Amino acid sequence: MKRSKRIISTAILSALSLNVAAADVSFYGKANVSVQSSDDGQGSYSEMKSNASRIGFKGTHTLSNELEVIYQAEFQVDLDGDGDTFSQRNQYIGLEGSFGQVLFGKNDTVFKQAQGKIDLFNDLNGDIKVLWKGENRMSDSITYKSPSFSGVQLAFTYVLEDSLDKDDAYSVAVSYGDKNLKKANVYAAIAIDSEMKGYDAVRATIQGKVAGFTLGAMAQSQEKVDGSAEMTGYLVSAKYGMYNWTFKGQLQAADHDGGDDNSGISIGADYTLSKSTKLYSFYTTYDMDSNSDQDYLGLGIDYKF
Repeated sequence: MKRSKRIISTAILSALSLNVAAADVSFYGKANVSVQSSDDGQGSYSEMKSNASRIGFKGTHTLSNELEVIYQAEFQVDLDGDGDTFSQRNQYIGLEGSFGQVLFGKNDTVFKQAQGKIDLFNDLNGDIKVLWKGENRMSDSITYKSPSFSGVQLAFTYVLEDSLDKDDAYSVAVSYGDKNLKKANVYAAIAIDSEMKGYDAVRATIQGKVAGFTLGAMAQSQEKVDGSAEMTGYLVSAKYGMYNWTFKGQLQAADHDGGDDNSGISIGADYTLSKSTKLYSFYTTYDMDSNSDQDYLGLGIDYKF
């Protein structure tokens, strides 16, 4: 009897080992917390912010020599304790092969992804989503990305209407190069949103390395699907690394047709402690025509695992 149990246990463990060997799973996360002085236009106050801190797991499972399952489940974690402990971020399952990859679930649109790494104050108060539309993470979405052809990649997001009172929406993007600027010194992209959260938009992005600097520029136009609320805007960013320091700056503008001309300026410095950890400081100020001006000054820590 004992021998039979040992045989069964060995068989179960062997099966589990084979399944694990066939899958590639990684657990990851980021803790980003800042202490800052904030002025939203009504006066200055101190606060602690959890800047899109997150945990998740992702991986692949090989089905054949030419086909893999790919998946991800990521959750935002509120480390300062002011809101919900967990909320959804990108969560999907899909297939990848010689045809490219196709993903089903909740995911950043390809329009949003087309920005690459040009937003140097992403997840902080200087995030480009403050002045522009298009930074969307959509449920009920299907995303397709083609293989890279000499550095050129096509991508498409289709969002199902999911109810009678909504319309389907889509994003299309064409990109060249590597958004991390590791395989190539230049990244460029053009993207279009159609009826995405009630807006149509066009975005063009370019970023590259020049004489030790990483320079980027982006232009965007947007309007509501009914043709109102037209806006044109631009963004320029630059960063420079020296020893463990990275110095960075960013300017963004949003000019509304017949309305406000808003702008934001951010400057900052990062100090790298290790490959996983950095300390950072930033100052962001917004000049708003009709609304109150805003100012933010902060210090923070960013840890990735």
